[in-house]
Amino acid sequence: MRADTIVLGAGVVGVCVALHLQKAGRAVLLVDRGEPGAETSYGNAGLIQREGVYPYGFPHDFGALIRYAMNNTIDAHYHWNAIPKLAPFLWSYWLHSRAAKHEAIARKYATLIEHCVAEHDALAAEAGATGLLRRKGWMKVFRTQSQQDERLAEAARWKRDFGLNHRALDAAALRAEEPHLDQSLIGALHWTDPVTVVDPLALSKAYVARFEALGGRLARGDAATLAQSGAQWSVALSDGTKAEAATAVVALGPWADMVNDRLGYRLPLAVKRGYHMHYKPLGNAVLNHPVLDTERGYFLAPMAQGVRLTTGAEFATRGAPKTPVQLGRAEPIAKTLFPLGERLDAEPWLGARPCTPDMMPIIGPAPKHKNLWFSFGHAHHGLTLAAVTGRMIAEMVTGRKAFVDPAPFSPARFG
Repeated sequence: MRADTIVLGAGVVGVCVALHLQKAGRAVLLVDRGEPGAETSYGNAGLIQREGVYPYGFPHDFGALIRYAMNNTIDAHYHWNAIPKLAPFLWSYWLHSRAAKHEAIARKYATLIEHCVAEHDALAAEAGATGLLRRKGWMKVFRTQSQQDERLAEAARWKRDFGLNHRALDAAALRAEEPHLDQSLIGALHWTDPVTVVDPLALSKAYVARFEALGGRLARGDAATLAQSGAQWSVALSDGTKAEAATAVVALGPWADMVNDRLGYRLPLAVKRGYHMHYKPLGNAVLNHPVLDTERGYFLAPMAQGVRLTTGAEFATRGAPKTPVQLGRAEPIAKTLFPLGERLDAEPWLGARPCTPDMMPIIGPAPKHKNLWFSFGHAHHGLTLAAVTGRMIAEMVTGRKAFVDPAPFSPARFG
C-alpha cells in the first residue's frame, strides 16, 4: 500500500495530524494497532483548556512535597519500584517547574494554547461535531478562604499577562450555577474561555470520518516496524502487507519510544498514568460544569456516559498493572461534593499521558532522519492541543510556514 505520508498513532493528536495533511492535499495513511481515539484520548476530562498557559508543573512548596512523599494523596501516586527508572525525569521535571523557569515556559506554551479553541472549532465544524462542544467553561471550587484567595490572585495575574477570562463566584453565586454541589463550599473560580467536550471518543471519530471523507485511509499495523529504505518509509500492516510513503509522522503518544529508541533517539519521555470511572447521578442531580475539587485533587466532568471522575497523576512504568488507589481515595470524597450514584463501568479505566520534563510537546522534524516528523509529548493537553498540532505539522511537512513558531517545541532542544 502506498501513500504520500504515513501517520503512526490514531489518538486525537495523530487523527488531527492526518486530517490536516489530507486537507493539505497529501494522500495519508493513518496507522494504529487499534481503534482511533480509543486509548489515552478517550479517557481525559474533556477540556480544551484555553486557560492552560502554565503546563502542569511539579510542586515546589514543602507541604506538597511532604504529602507526595507519604504516597497517600488523590492528586499524585507513585510505584516505588518505578522510582529508580523515573528519577532522572522527575529531577529534570522538578527543575523546570521552578517559578522563573515555569514562567518562561508558559510564555512559549501560550503560543500554542491561544489557538486551541479556534482550531478545534474549525475542525468540529467541518466534521459536523459542534454538538459535542459545550461553551460553559469549567470551575475550580474551594473549601477554604486561603485557597480561594491564592487561586483568584493567580487568575488575576493570568488575565493581566495572557488575557484569560474568568469569574469569581461567592457561595451564593456558586449555588445558583451548581445547586447540587456541596453547600459548604465557599466559592469558585470559573474559567470562561475553555470549551468542554461531552464525548472525547465521539469527537475523535468525527474527525476520522472527515479524514476518510476527504480520501484518507485507515490501517491496522505495528508502528515498531517503521523503517527507512532509501527515500521511503515503510511499516508492516496487520494483513501481512507493507505500507510505504515518502514521509512519516510519529504521533504515538506514550508509545513513541517504540519507534524513537529503535531509530537512535533518546528523548526524555515519561508517562503520567491516570484513572477514571463514570457514575450515574442520584435522583435529579445535575452537574452543569466540569469541576475541580482544588484542595482534594480530583475532577468531575459531565459526560455523555455519565459523570466522569478522573484522578491526578500516577508515576509508574507504562505497562505496570493497574493500581487505582487514587480512584478509591477520591470516590467517597467526591460523593460528598456531588451526589454520585452507582458506578457505570465494569472496572476503572487507565490511560497514560506522554510527558516531557520541560512540560512542552515535541513537535517538528526528527534531527537525524529526513522526512520523519515527531508529534507527541502533550502530557495533560493532548486533546487541548491536538488541532493546533495537526495544523502545525501539516504546514511544516508541506513546506509552508507554521502558523505558530515551532522552534520552542523542536525535538532538537534535547540534543
